[in-house]
This record gives sequence, C-alpha cells and structure tokens, in this order.
Amino acid sequence: MPPRPRTAEPVSRETLPKVAALLGGVTAGLAVTAASDLSLIVDGDGVIQGATGGDDFADEKIGGWLGRRLIDTVTVESRKKVDELLRDAGPGEVTRWRQVNHPSPTGTDLPIRYAALRPDADGPILVLGRDMRAVAALQRRLADTQQALERDYDRLRAAETRYRLLFQVCGEAVLVVDATTRRVVEANPAAARLIGRPVRRMVGVDAVELFDPVGLRSLEAQHGSLRATGQAADVRATLPQGRGTVTVSASLFRGEGGTSAILRLLPEKVETAPSQDDASGVLPTRALLESMPEGFVVTDSGRRIVWTNAAFLELAQLAAEGQARGRPIEEWLGRDETEARTLFATLQDHGSVRRFQSVVRGAYGGLEDVEIAAVAAAGSPSFLGLSIRSLPRRSALNVGTRTEPRSVEQMAELVGRVSMKTLVRETTDLIEKLCIEAALRITRDNRASAAEMLGLSRQGLYAKMRRYGVGDLDPTEEE
Repeated sequence: MPPRPRTAEPVSRETLPKVAALLGGVTAGLAVTAASDLSLIVDGDGVIQGATGGDDFADEKIGGWLGRRLIDTVTVESRKKVDELLRDAGPGEVTRWRQVNHPSPTGTDLPIRYAALRPDADGPILVLGRDMRAVAALQRRLADTQQALERDYDRLRAAETRYRLLFQVCGEAVLVVDATTRRVVEANPAAARLIGRPVRRMVGVDAVELFDPVGLRSLEAQHGSLRATGQAADVRATLPQGRGTVTVSASLFRGEGGTSAILRLLPEKVETAPSQDDASGVLPTRALLESMPEGFVVTDSGRRIVWTNAAFLELAQLAAEGQARGRPIEEWLGRDETEARTLFATLQDHGSVRRFQSVVRGAYGGLEDVEIAAVAAAGSPSFLGLSIRSLPRRSALNVGTRTEPRSVEQMAELVGRVSMKTLVRETTDLIEKLCIEAALRITRDNRASAAEMLGLSRQGLYAKMRRYGVGDLDPTEEE
C-alpha cells in the first residue's frame, strides 16, 4: 500500500472552521476541542488528521504527529490503551478516560489522559486530552518530600542506634541521671555488674542510694555543684556489700527540654566481662525471601521481573512464577502509569525508596493497598529489589470512622491515591457538616434560625442533619 499523503496540518484557533468540517459541523465538538488541553482529529484508520494544543505543548512538536497513526505516537505499553480507545469511540457517547504516554523530544515522556467521541457514525473521531504533567510533578514532589523525611529519620535512628550500642557494649560503668530529681534514667550492663543490681531495679532510684551511706555527703555535694556551675570534682564512693570503692565522675548535658547528668564509675579494680565466642554461618537467603509473608520482587534494569516470591504471586493473583518472569512490573503495580513512573524516578534519583504507598492490581481484578520499599543494586548488570507489604483494608477517606482529612497536608497525602472527584465530594460533605454544626452552636440549637443563617429551608436543614448524623431530630420537626 502506498504511503498516505500528509495533507493534514495542526489545528489552531484560526483553523477551527476546518475542524468543524472534519467533524461534520458539530458545534459542540468545537467547544469541547477549544476547552481541552490537547485535541486530535483521527480518521477511521486511526491516522491523525488534525492536532491542536496550547502553548504548553510548544516543545512537544505535536505537529509531527500529523499523518501518523495515533498508536504509533505513544510508548509501547500504551498501544493497547489507544487501540481500545479508538475501538470504543461511538456516536452519541464518550469513552472512559485512559492515560497514555507519548515519547517526548524533551527526554521525559508526555503523560496525557484521553477520551474519545465520534459525532457521526462514519465520521472522524475526536480525541480529547488532559495534560497530566502537573499531577505527575506533584506526585514526584510528594515522593521527594517523603523520601527526604525518611532520610532524616534514618539519620536520627542511626545516631540513636550508635548511642545505644556504645552505651550497652561500653566496658565502663555509666549511669544517666535526671539532674533535677537525681533519679537514675538509664544504666548500662557494666554498671549493673559493678553495683550488683539488675538495670530494671536501678531505674527510678535516687542515685546516691546505690552507694554506701558513708559517702552520702560527698555525693550530694558533687550533685549540688554540678547543678549550680555545670561542673563538679570527682569524688570517691563505696559500693554496698563490700563490692569495693569507685571514683564517681559527673558531667552535665541538656536534651529533650531538661538537663541530665552522666555518672562514670571507675572502680579500683576493673572487672572484665567474659568473652563469648559466636559461631558464624551462612544464611539461606533465597529460601528466607521465598518464605517471607511480604511480597518480594527482583527486576532487571528495564523493570522486567527476574524473580519473585510466593507472597507477591498471591497479591498479583498469579499461579506460578513463570507467569510473571520477563514481564514489566508495571503490569501489576500502581493505579496508573504515572504512579509507577514516580516510584521508579525516585528510585533512580536516590537509589532507594521507603514507605511508598501504592496498589497491586491482580490478574483477576483484585486491588490491594500496599507499601513499597525498593533499592537499586549497583553493579553490572544492575537489578532492582522491591519489598511489597499489604496495608490494612480501609476506605479511601476513612469516612466510616469519621476521620476525614482536616488540613491541606492531609488532603495532599491523598493526591494520587484517591480520585479528585471522590476527594472533592467527601470534602464538600465535610464542609457542609461543619457549617451546620457551627450554625446550630451559634443559634443554640434553634433550627429555624440555623436554617435561615445557612440559606436553607427547614426541611432542607433537617435532611442534611439526617444525612450527616448531626443533632437529635424529633419526628415532629421533620414533618
């Protein structure tokens, strides 16, 4: 078949009459075309005959799509969606929205949500597109912020772990004491061995009570000097039950809104802890991952599955590993392609991702809320590892438990996980309920005054009060 001549050209506002001709003069089609972010005119063979977009698409060179089949202008994973979109387009109805990605000269794919309609049974198809780049950018920023917080938490946890480890393995006896009450807050195992008391029996005890009463005055004087000047000289103290004499060294520090003191106990004879020999062995890593209750997937650098455990197969509603091996992980991961792209873009930028909330789509229509941790393994060839944990089942906005979002931050957390239509509907209900409660509180439960304040009829107010469960309605008030 000879190549189709390129007779089409981009549709601008000055050439809208030509669009009208292609659409058979459908005025409604022109209005929708002008209002959408991106509009395409596609003939019966799926070839783009016209394209129009705003200034936001100047760098995307959509004029180069003219004369090409729409299915040839999208990425490989979006071709099936385009085929379904054009097949479902019929007269008198609009198809459901489908998100596809176009390769872009800028290097980043162009995400667009399309719906299609065919004004005439034998006429061209009007494909209407919504630019999803802003949503993708918002999801990316949210993911970056979450990952930054996680990195800060990691640093704090690492610092605390180092402190705990040093405190526990230190061979020197150490007590952490509240500088105000002089009571022991923490004690390490070396202090427990030296004093002869378990750690749990020292916590909460006045520090001077851990020593023989003979040295009570010197210990009290040391503590008083420490609180007054922040410094104190070392003192000698005797341990009870003839356990020897120690030198007590005190240091003051501030933290968590208060002051604490560190007491170092230096005995005349240092007791060494018995050494322990720890036999090391090799763990059966793959067998452990296979038996994990959480899903675990290994993919290559192209995000195609190399190996997966049984827990992920159960989430994805697959019978055997062979059904997943070699296929893109995006077939099961994410509510849409933008969400999966956000996950892997973050992984590429930072090398690891923690607590990324998404869903796993089962082969038979199942939908499971999950939390994902992922890491990119260095080397050649490179691999990606994803740990996928199921989240407790709950409704999108927890409406049943009356925990609706009450701040902009909480609303932002739902972007990408709840459709904007659902989010707006639930938020509107919340605002109505709060307004009714406020009006009843201001009018001291005067229903007629509250209805007038809100601009509602009394019957309308009663209907909304029943809907939101506000107040106690008397049956006579509802008539």
